[in-house]
Amino acid sequence: MGTIHRSGVFKKTNDKARLVIATILGIVIGFFIGVSFPSVSLYKIHLPSNLRSSFDASRANDQDFIVRSPERTADNLPKIYVPTNPRGAELLPPGIVVPESDLYLRRLWGEPSEDLKKKPKYLVTFTVGFDQRSNIDKCVKKFSEDFQILLFHYDGRTTEWDQFEWSKNAIHVSVKKQTKWWYAKRFLHPDVVSAYEYIFIWDEDLGVEHFNAERYIELVKKHGLEISQPGLEPNNGLTWQMTKRRGDREVHKFTEEKPGWCSDPHLPPCAAFVEIMAPVFSREAWRCVWYMIQNDLVHGWGLDFALRRCVEPAHEKIGVVDSQWIIHQVIPSLGSQGKSEDGKPPWEGVRTRCKKEWSMFQNRLANADKAYQLGKE
Repeated sequence: MGTIHRSGVFKKTNDKARLVIATILGIVIGFFIGVSFPSVSLYKIHLPSNLRSSFDASRANDQDFIVRSPERTADNLPKIYVPTNPRGAELLPPGIVVPESDLYLRRLWGEPSEDLKKKPKYLVTFTVGFDQRSNIDKCVKKFSEDFQILLFHYDGRTTEWDQFEWSKNAIHVSVKKQTKWWYAKRFLHPDVVSAYEYIFIWDEDLGVEHFNAERYIELVKKHGLEISQPGLEPNNGLTWQMTKRRGDREVHKFTEEKPGWCSDPHLPPCAAFVEIMAPVFSREAWRCVWYMIQNDLVHGWGLDFALRRCVEPAHEKIGVVDSQWIIHQVIPSLGSQGKSEDGKPPWEGVRTRCKKEWSMFQNRLANADKAYQLGKE
């Protein structure tokens, strides 16, 4: 009996050993088969069509939510520091850095590469109130699809402009009671408008019956003007002789002013000078001018005398286009956006600040020049 019992125990032990060995061999063989055939396409397996479509749907849904793990973890990412990248982007690989932008309108659907049927080459901005809508409508119609229209609304009224078909493709920026130079400093950074060859920064009270935008661009390029403006009708809103239209030429760059006004014939207001009501800047010139605009001096008075600092030689690259001229209608609409104080009308307070800003800008520029010269010594 004892022998039979021991034999049974031995037999059971052998059975367990064989089972363990078989399991191990199965795992090993399975491993090698997996290595030899790393992927098996389920499409090569003839599943019933209803099962296969169900699997496809499930697989697609899963892929929507699965985040693929990178080949290396974040801790193992290569250390990047590229000092030639734009400031703040030094830790990014250069291939992903997009340093400039544009104002092109894009869709919310479809392929990004198919968004734009045509890319405007020039940017035209008007600072507007709704009361001047008829005049702005006339102005905008002077510009073709090559010109992107951007309206800065100082009265907060934007949706009413949709009565004009062109308004639906324009860009509207609405901040109440601000000037065009306030908008320009905040919304026309050179890296944002770099896609445009020329930038028009115009007032709302300009008559354009004698103005052709395409011809204007042709003349600006022909005469090498980096900063320009259309000539002004001599009998309307004329302040400086430099901006007065000449009827016998395409462009002029010099003028004669009152005795003693020009210490140098190559300096403003006899040369290297345009007014701030309707300036047009090349992309390169605007990059410099933008940096010169002060954050707190919103009217821009005095800026026109300093524009010459942004191009060289200024007396050759700043000029007035005579054959494409405009009329300054002298509508003090922005003055009504001021505030009446001490019994004075709103426009008077606005005009007082304009003059004060001119003096402040001149002082800042003079002080900056002195500080630079002292730093060199």
